Amino acid sequence: MNTIYIYDTTLRDGTQGIDITYTADDKLAILKALDDMRIDYVEGGFPFSNEKDRSFFEQCKSLRLKHTKLVAFGNTRKAHTIAKEDAQLQVLLSCNTPAITLVGKTSKAHVIHVLKTSQKENLNMIEDSISFLKKKKKEVIFDAEHFFDGYKESPEYAIQVLHSAARAGADSVVLCDTNGGTLPDEVGKILANLPLEDMPLIGGHFHDDCGTAVANSLLTLRMGARQIQGTFNGWGERCGNANLCTLLPNLFLKTQFTAASSKHLKKITAVSRFIAERANIIPDKRHPYVGDAAFTHKAGLHADVVIKSSSLIEHIDSKEVGNERHIVLSELAGKSTILAKLKKYGTFMKNSPEVEHIIQQLKEQEMHGFTYEAAEASFDLLIRKTLNRYQSMVHLRNYHLELFKSRNFSSKTVGRIFLDVHDMQVMGVASGTGMVEALDKTLKDALVSFYPFIKQLHITDYRVRIIDPENATAAIVRVFITSTDGTHYWNTIGVHQNIIEASWQALVDSLEYYYNNFTSEHKEKSVHSRQSISG
Repeated sequence: MNTIYIYDTTLRDGTQGIDITYTADDKLAILKALDDMRIDYVEGGFPFSNEKDRSFFEQCKSLRLKHTKLVAFGNTRKAHTIAKEDAQLQVLLSCNTPAITLVGKTSKAHVIHVLKTSQKENLNMIEDSISFLKKKKKEVIFDAEHFFDGYKESPEYAIQVLHSAARAGADSVVLCDTNGGTLPDEVGKILANLPLEDMPLIGGHFHDDCGTAVANSLLTLRMGARQIQGTFNGWGERCGNANLCTLLPNLFLKTQFTAASSKHLKKITAVSRFIAERANIIPDKRHPYVGDAAFTHKAGLHADVVIKSSSLIEHIDSKEVGNERHIVLSELAGKSTILAKLKKYGTFMKNSPEVEHIIQQLKEQEMHGFTYEAAEASFDLLIRKTLNRYQSMVHLRNYHLELFKSRNFSSKTVGRIFLDVHDMQVMGVASGTGMVEALDKTLKDALVSFYPFIKQLHITDYRVRIIDPENATAAIVRVFITSTDGTHYWNTIGVHQNIIEASWQALVDSLEYYYNNFTSEHKEKSVHSRQSISG
């Protein structure tokens, strides 16, 4: 009775969120990641609405999924027609998915003002459409759109809609809070009055306009539902949908509910970030469970507790969701914070010379405008240098950046860089729209033959802060860069009066942090690269 089914609509409802778009290839890659995590249902899109979704379903026909059931989404037939002649239903069948989700109106107001038909005809549309698909041997999931609003308008009619879907053979009936305006106490009262014993499997679909989508989902399951819908990262129409990245850990770590994906919960952080990467969206650091800040400690007192007994300050072990703990440096940090940072390099005492030296370095750098609270990767390099565990990739001779601007106002920057790499003089050349882009490309062009892993690294965020604006154009700037290899994310910092020099510091730190922390196998490859180039 505790087994539930997870229904993901990231590839359909999720794409209705602002700034969210995927190519068909992106959607295929995300589908495979969700299948690898054993999500039960993945709604692939609305094939009748656009060519991209039709192309996606066509490509999926040759795909062999390990667990996930792919779902095509559409509406019930049009009013005063018959299902077998409905063009949209034919398109849904042509997708050849094992399951189809049909959305139908539950609200009398929507039937009258949106469908512009009668309440009876709406019930006919639901029954006819579901019956038609069931005769085609499809699993049919009925989304009762605007169910909670419809119930508040007319409980009798809302229940009639559910009964119509059940009579037609729907395998599950999903109660949708389509405008996201229903609070948990209302959800509980409505569910308590439903004849659930007369229904097939009940599901819930909640939007987050009141910030309660996850709470409503949890409550719906406790009230007897056994399917829940949501999106990764909570993306979707307006304020989004129930966030599966929050909901699934809550379910599997804090309740007795289980699903096929419960055994794969450690993948959830990686999948969340992979989906964000495909959407070209910077992951929200403050997302529960999967965000960078979820297990990040800033205050020295908290860091001290983490070192002594992490369970007293963290509600779960970060490893259970594939995340990791961070202890950031700030004006609130003490020696406990430094010790926590040093832990991966060995055991040190509070009064050890290494700790004292790092604190002194930290104070000196902060006087020059550096702050490591949001640049842990740069601070890690500072520690490595103190402990003599730092290996440099970049030994600069010089670089040149030239900006070309024509009469039609277009501009282009060309860069050249000269480095010493493994006792060799190396040059890199590249161009970019701006100075920093050209510098980044030029640096990587010079190094990529020696360090092939550079091909998989790219910048996801570039931010500039003015430290002393009263100095106008001579002000000191602080540059933050966020980088990724598609799995890991890290932040680096540069500070200087010259924004290009500040950017250079952050760019070099980004590469050298990755080189020093993630490239034991790549270091071996770089040796072979050097030998072949030298030869």
